[in-house]
Amino acid sequence: MSAREEVLRRIRAATRDVTEKDPAVDVPVEWEYGRPLGTVDVIADFVEKVEDYKAAVRRCGDGEIAATVIEALRALDAHSVVIPAGLPDNWIDALRDAGFELHSDEPVLSHAQLNGIDAVVTTAAVGMADSGTIALDHGIGQGRRALTLLPDRHICVIREDQVVSDVPEGVVRLTPALTQRRPVTWLSGGSATSDIELSRVEGVHGPRHLSVVLVG
Repeated sequence: MSAREEVLRRIRAATRDVTEKDPAVDVPVEWEYGRPLGTVDVIADFVEKVEDYKAAVRRCGDGEIAATVIEALRALDAHSVVIPAGLPDNWIDALRDAGFELHSDEPVLSHAQLNGIDAVVTTAAVGMADSGTIALDHGIGQGRRALTLLPDRHICVIREDQVVSDVPEGVVRLTPALTQRRPVTWLSGGSATSDIELSRVEGVHGPRHLSVVLVG
């Protein structure tokens, strides 16, 4: 008896009592993609995971967003900021009054110009607590991908009602962007990588510093 025949013999012996040939009917799985996890406190889990990536998290109320963004920028010693289209006017006015050098992306900034700007401030599409990941679908207030990849510091404003339990639930929230084939940028802390000797290098694939403003 060949090895193949022996393998098939054992399979037949092990499945002799299986009468239903359709595996989907034989072993029904009651599971729905994107169903929330049973996380006790999604927001606390999100904050813990984001901070594990060495990203700063600042929590504030709706009326404190601009002041908290300014605090985050100053903590990272940023002086110049890219402003994506769609950010609220009161945020922009507050940044200007605080003395920051503001740059609009209209007309489109070159890669060299973006690389020379200290920071970018954006909103977000969704945050995923189980992995501490934030996704941008580059809608209003998020700008094009280059704006969030070339400046060295990223201040990301996300609301508590945008935070979900895990990645599958987050992907469901991203369905409109994915259906429209818009790019999605995934952030899990600041950009970092390491070589075979585990020498850590930050800022290779995006901003070295991520600072999250979580709005309650």
